[in-house]
Amino acid sequence: MAKFVEGLYYSESHEYVKIEGNFAYIGISDYAQNALGNVVYVDMPEVDDEVEAGEDFGAVESVKAASDLISPVTGTVVEVNEELEDAPELLNKDPYENWIIKVEMSDPTELDNLMDAAAYEEMCKNEA
Repeated sequence: MAKFVEGLYYSESHEYVKIEGNFAYIGISDYAQNALGNVVYVDMPEVDDEVEAGEDFGAVESVKAASDLISPVTGTVVEVNEELEDAPELLNKDPYENWIIKVEMSDPTELDNLMDAAAYEEMCKNEA
């Protein structure tokens, strides 16, 4: 059973956003890592790259499939989780602890377009 965390924002493409001030930590949801299976590679942007809500910023590859990463918010990448370069399987262990990128948001109102945990859980149930 997938884990849904209260207080996070979720996108329809299965990314989550954890907010700290004007910064957004973006990763893939537990539901997404379950669907992907064993993650073997994470393609991430560079620090100072711009990401735009609804646009690709990288990809996650597993033994089963590759999946584009879609940014839920617009902003500038201020940090990437370098641990994932050597240990992409961390996304399978705890996707909420192991975010992929940290973004300084340029428009926090975009969070209004995302789902809370309850709405996201409902969407995932309907997909199953």
